[in-house]
Amino acid sequence: MARVQAFEIHELAGCPSVVRRLATDYLHTVGRVFRAFEPVESLLAFALTVSKQRTIVDLCSGGTGPVVELAEGMRRRGVEVQVVLSDLFPNHEAFTAAAARSGVRVVGEREPIDARHVPARLEGVRTLFDCFHHFTPADARGILRDASERRAPILIVEATERSFPAVLGMLLFVPVLVLLLTPFVRPFRLWRLLLTYLVPIAVPLIVFDGIVSCLRSYTKAELRELASGLETEGYRFHVGSLKARAGRLTYVLGCKGSLPEGIFSRDRVGAGG
Repeated sequence: MARVQAFEIHELAGCPSVVRRLATDYLHTVGRVFRAFEPVESLLAFALTVSKQRTIVDLCSGGTGPVVELAEGMRRRGVEVQVVLSDLFPNHEAFTAAAARSGVRVVGEREPIDARHVPARLEGVRTLFDCFHHFTPADARGILRDASERRAPILIVEATERSFPAVLGMLLFVPVLVLLLTPFVRPFRLWRLLLTYLVPIAVPLIVFDGIVSCLRSYTKAELRELASGLETEGYRFHVGSLKARAGRLTYVLGCKGSLPEGIFSRDRVGAGG
């Protein structure tokens, strides 16, 4: 199944903000409910420690994603961090809500931030959750190159994969999840219920974008190829996967130094640069 560089509806520049939020707020909710990204907490803690950073610069935040919950996990470990949320299409309402309910300091960038061209003023551990597949190989490599040249730690995590079971799961299970979880998406909005149950936009939108996400996903071999030749002295890229509740998470971690074995669970697969 070769990678497809198609489009997702919610990322189109002309997509109405309420339609975009149907997708991004759902993704945040399903990730929070199933604690889908919890296994990467140790990787994030390692990146913060070796870089001596206490700021997480989250790129392509959408509906805020899992980064705030992961930062709260850092706090439970005794590591105080602040989170900067950013996006090319900033969801200011979601950013503000995350700041209000979180136990860590959360700052929402008001201006659009392009993950391919991160402003120098945004220093910290860069994170991208479930969005790297949006980028073409050239742009994806550019993101890695920029991090390496500026020696900025970066953690990229993908929950989707390019496989027949993943596509089938989108078709069979996502419609049910959308219908079940929509009433619990926060902040509560009446228009969200109307566009899910009365005017059926949410389910086909999220299923379509989910299938495209799978078809666009990079394999570990492709991620290694993207990172090939970009390492600088003392800065390495580590590519691997970790077992999660609903499958596996594929990651790329760029930072100084080597990863200690204890950072992985027994179910790690394919770790290494």
